[in-house]
Formats: sequence, structure tokens, C-alpha cells
Amino acid sequence: MNPLKFVKDRPLDLIAIGRLCIDLNANETNRPMEETSTFTKYVGGSPANIAIGSARLGQKTGFIGKVSNDQMGRFITNYLEKNDIDTKGVTTDLTGAVTGLAFTEIKSPDDCSILMYRDNVADLKLHPYDVDEDYIKQSKALLISGTALAKSPSREAVFVALEYAEKHEVTVFFDLDYRPYTWTDEAETAVYYNLAAEKCNVIIGTREEFDMMEKLLNVEESDDHFTASRWFSYHSDLVVIKHGDAGSIAYTKDNKSHRSGIFQTNVLKTFGAGDSYASAFIYGLMNGKEVSEAMKLGSASASIVISRHSCSDAMPTEEELENHMETAVYQQS
Repeated sequence: MNPLKFVKDRPLDLIAIGRLCIDLNANETNRPMEETSTFTKYVGGSPANIAIGSARLGQKTGFIGKVSNDQMGRFITNYLEKNDIDTKGVTTDLTGAVTGLAFTEIKSPDDCSILMYRDNVADLKLHPYDVDEDYIKQSKALLISGTALAKSPSREAVFVALEYAEKHEVTVFFDLDYRPYTWTDEAETAVYYNLAAEKCNVIIGTREEFDMMEKLLNVEESDDHFTASRWFSYHSDLVVIKHGDAGSIAYTKDNKSHRSGIFQTNVLKTFGAGDSYASAFIYGLMNGKEVSEAMKLGSASASIVISRHSCSDAMPTEEELENHMETAVYQQS
């Protein structure tokens, strides 16, 4: 079963909104950041990675965001355009804001970390006036992520986009993408995450991310069924809860659940798995796949990306994804 409905005959399949930054991935692996000397530069940011992954799979994809008025900002915009992503919604900051940086540390396949620089970043300067209603109504779906909610005016821009999406029957995906270091405290985080989630059709996150959202409810002990049923009382048709190596579980309003396993792979690093999962999962749903099959596509994409050095550059094409699913060993959870 696929519970989602998408308006047909629109020029764009998916528009993503939010973080555009630079990933600097360590070239020297199996060592700490202190001993790392060289890095490779990639476009990063969860919504950017998902948009790139979507475009690589053949989706007609656009982006709403803000970049710095410098070489880094131009690098990001040029990269999006080279990947066939429409950048009409990408504006340039004129206040002197900079591009956010993410340095990655790869000590081992199981021990990876990210060092973020997020002060005065351009992507959080996105203003509600930068969100064009006519642009959003050209798309079948909108993707939001949690980091764009961390500061004003970016958070207000996201809520404006959500209002336009609801007005024009644009299906909304919410990838939770919780990054504690971008927020003041957990209470503020939970408030804005919950307010945004109330307006979304599909919510995708880890068990830990949903736990963070439920802290304000004073729930002593939550579980996946409680989490999913709570969001079905709002707009959600589908809730996906990820459990790491144990795979993921998707819940639908008809009280059914769908489990997904993982594909075996040679893991290089752990980051990028969530973004690649989301891009292929959304692609599957938008192309009429059953929920369980879309989840399997997401798992396959994640296993490809964690075996490669980058996140954005590692996103597979449709052909690569199909070949991987045919040849890699799949473990059902």
C-alpha cells in the first residue's frame, strides 16, 4: 500500500528548502581530526543532499535556500545546477553572512563525527519574502528538514512554505535532521519541531529524534506505535522511524507497519546514510512503489553512500541503485 497522493502535471517533482553548506571530508581515515591534514570539499546539508539524490534518480528537483555572496556560495549554486537542480529559489545573502562548514572525522567505520561551524551562516538568513508561492505550487512535493527551524528568519520561511504547500495540495516530507548544536535548548527545539510536524504528510526520523520531540509531553515511556498514532491525528499519512542497524519501520493510518532491513556493504563512514535513505525512499513513493519497496530502495541507497567518501557526490543514479539491489546481500530485520 502507498497512502500518498500527488497532484499530476506539475513541472517539478520535489522542492527542498533549507540548509546549503560545505562538507570538508577527511582524506586521512582511521585517525582523529587532530592528525588529519587534508580534506575534500563537497556540497552538503541534509536537504541539499536529498535534493541531489532525488535529481540523480531522475526526479525534477528544485531548491529554496540562501547562499553567501562569495566563492563558496557560487560553488554551491553551480554544483546544484550541474546536477540539474532548479535554482530559481536560491537567493544570495547581502549581509555578509558566510557558508556553514562541516568537517568530518573518520576514525573508523563505526566511529565518525562532524565538527560544525554554524555562526552567522547564510542558509539561516532565508527570509519569508524569499519563499515564492508560485514556485511552490509548481511542485508535487516539498521537503523540509529540522535545521532550517533552528533560527529566525529561516524558521518563519519554512512555515510560510508549509502554508503555501497546504494551500496548493503539495505533499510535504519532513526529514527531522536534528542537530543539537544549532539550537538553544531542547524545549525550543521540541516546540518548533512539533509545530512543523503537525503540517506534514510524511515524517522521517530516528527513534532518538522522535524521543526529543516527545519530551515536552511528559511521556514516561514511548514506543513506535504511540509516536505514529500521535501524528496520524494531524496531517500525517506515513511515519518512518529508523533504528540504525536494526533497519526501519514505517507506519500507516490503517494500523499497518512495514519493516525494512539493510544491505550489506563495506562501510567507510556512517554519515550520509539518512539523507540517501530519504532521497531514494521519497523517489520510490513518488513513483508509485509500495511502502515496503520504497523503504528497500532507501536502504539500498544508504548502503551505497556509506561505502563512499562523500555524501552528495556519492548519491546513486537509478541504474546504480537497481544494480546494487540485484547484487548486494539484503538482510531483512
